[in-house]
Amino acid sequence: MSRAIVLTRVGGPEVLEWQEVPEAAPEPDELCVRHAAVGVNFIDTYHRSGLYPLALPSRLGQEAVGIVEGVGARVTGFARGDRVAYAGRLGAYAERQVIPAARAIKIPAGARLDDISVAATLLKGMTAEFLIRRVFPVEPGQWVLWHAAAGGTGLLACQWLRQLGANVIGTVGSDTKAELARTHGCREVIVYTRENFVERVRELTGGAGVPVVFDSVGASTFVGSLDCLAPRGTLVSFGNASGKASLPDVTLLAAKGSLYLTRPTLFEYTKTRGELLASAEALFGVMESGAVKPVIGQTFPLFEVAEAHRVLEARATTGSTVLVP
Repeated sequence: MSRAIVLTRVGGPEVLEWQEVPEAAPEPDELCVRHAAVGVNFIDTYHRSGLYPLALPSRLGQEAVGIVEGVGARVTGFARGDRVAYAGRLGAYAERQVIPAARAIKIPAGARLDDISVAATLLKGMTAEFLIRRVFPVEPGQWVLWHAAAGGTGLLACQWLRQLGANVIGTVGSDTKAELARTHGCREVIVYTRENFVERVRELTGGAGVPVVFDSVGASTFVGSLDCLAPRGTLVSFGNASGKASLPDVTLLAAKGSLYLTRPTLFEYTKTRGELLASAEALFGVMESGAVKPVIGQTFPLFEVAEAHRVLEARATTGSTVLVP
């Protein structure tokens, strides 16, 4: 038997149950991975609360790093003992997980990437990659607004944007987080709890606004994000930390300057194996070069994941949160 977090009902962190579960053998196209480190992401709280409904009972968690213990009969390119990572496969809050070999990413031999660093960065780092390199390819010298700049994805993205030569404006909730954002890529930081971020963005850009806003906060920042955009600018909405955002009237986009709005997902942008491997390769490359460094704010034992969810939803975390089996 193995152990995992199981969700039998939706609700607060208290509904997360640490249970013994049967160990599944890999099917012909699958791998069995024994986890060494598990990443925590905000989407996990959406699954737990029912915002993104799952068929129950279900397991939670989207990414992990570990060692291959079992290899399906048709699998090629992987062997027992390989160190691999994956993202986007539900059930990572577990000691072991069976995953499709097509979704596994082999960590390069000799790479200076430890298990906790990879678990802290894979899903968030590939999210940053597809947002700033493919959804809206950011160019040197462009001004960019990134909400929640001291969060796990924000700290990775802002470093990467600095490496691309962008001028990053980050929003954060405290002075402590502001300092963290400054040291990880932000040229300017707005503490939204005491500053009007729309007014500050206009001031910093000489009234022009920014060509793109990356917004994972959702409801509380959505309309303000539109007001920060230059004409024909793009709002990239990719999260709902404050609740689901809604556009009251599509003609608002026209009224505010022929704006663009997109709601992309990592899973759509890594749907093919080629896209998945290219995204991971780009991430590992900037990590190996030192341009992007993981910021691991807190770790918890896997069975204490409920506490990890509590501090994450209270916005009391900085950087990434990792669970250790």
